[in-house]
Amino acid sequence: MSVFFICLIAFLVGLLILKILCGLFKISAKIIVKLVGNALIGALMLLAFNFLGGMFGLSLELTPFNSLLVGILGIPGVLLLLLLG
Repeated sequence: MSVFFICLIAFLVGLLILKILCGLFKISAKIIVKLVGNALIGALMLLAFNFLGGMFGLSLELTPFNSLLVGILGIPGVLLLLLLG
């Protein structure tokens, strides 16, 4: 199985964890949609950074942990990975 599919599965697991946490804390659907949108934008930012950063010698590894972090935190997850990397 390729790294892309493993990261995609980790991202989807992150979204599932986010949905379960929102259900446990009785968060409204409007907030859930906002959080899922944030996670999707974060995933796109991670992929775009890898694509564009590769031209300049910069990249973030697509690991299951990174995908899970971006799936849960969204854009702040990408920023955290940039700060830690």
